[in-house]
Amino acid sequence: MGKIRIGTASWTDPTLLESGWYPDEVVKDPEKRLEYYAKQFPLVEVDSTYYGPPAEQTAALWAARTPKGFTFNIKAYSLLTQHPTKVTSIYKDLRPETDKANIYPKDLEPQVYEEIWTRFLSALDPLVEAKKLGVLLFQFPPWFTIKRANKDYVVEVRDRCKPLKIAVEFRHASWFDGTNKEETLEFLRKNRLPFVCVDMPQGHKSSIPPVVESTADISVVRFHGHSDKWTSKNIHEKFGYLYSDRELKNWAPKLRKLADGTKETHVLMNNCYTDYAQRNAQQLLDFLGGE
Repeated sequence: MGKIRIGTASWTDPTLLESGWYPDEVVKDPEKRLEYYAKQFPLVEVDSTYYGPPAEQTAALWAARTPKGFTFNIKAYSLLTQHPTKVTSIYKDLRPETDKANIYPKDLEPQVYEEIWTRFLSALDPLVEAKKLGVLLFQFPPWFTIKRANKDYVVEVRDRCKPLKIAVEFRHASWFDGTNKEETLEFLRKNRLPFVCVDMPQGHKSSIPPVVESTADISVVRFHGHSDKWTSKNIHEKFGYLYSDRELKNWAPKLRKLADGTKETHVLMNNCYTDYAQRNAQQLLDFLGGE
């Protein structure tokens, strides 16, 4: 069985800092917070990079404040996943002159778009050098359906990021409707692309079923919770869900089976409200026998 790494999608959420999870002498010190987190879990997902590209200096600090063997998964910048992106989040010297609050890649000059790709990836060099970069998470938007152009873009993303590894999370049910499920999994396997399995509320336009399959040498599972306020614009209402012991125990054998087919399985609790994610991550670690 491959290695199972368990972590959360945040270590700095304001509600986490207020929860009491961090000791008093740690909570107000950014350096000590990350050091403390890294003593509890071997993996973390950085979601802030979706909202704005990271600075190389910041990545260097992440690498310096964590022990050997610690792993960072980085969520790709929204502009690179075809989501609407705030103009103010773009590098100042590359911002287009526009009255729009949000833009898409098509709104940029080609050379500007290419430069954003270059800067985003090069900012991660300190993590690469420290051997602490796991995967780049490309979470595609709910309107990113199963069609040839979108498959081609996924492959383009893979090639742009090489030799770094990407993981692919879809948010449109068409990828798994009927026979499309096998087509999608075969597409990912053929291109050696890690598939991101998600546990999330069902019955919504962005809902994807929890397909537990490995398609490459790394598997990723993200737990979004089952909040009845999934469509809320309040992120804490959307992800504020505490998994029960029973739910996590049911997942333990599935994760072991998934790990049988991969070198590494990354399990991320994304129910980031107060200390829910940290509590559930520790419970899941216990149910897996500390693997």
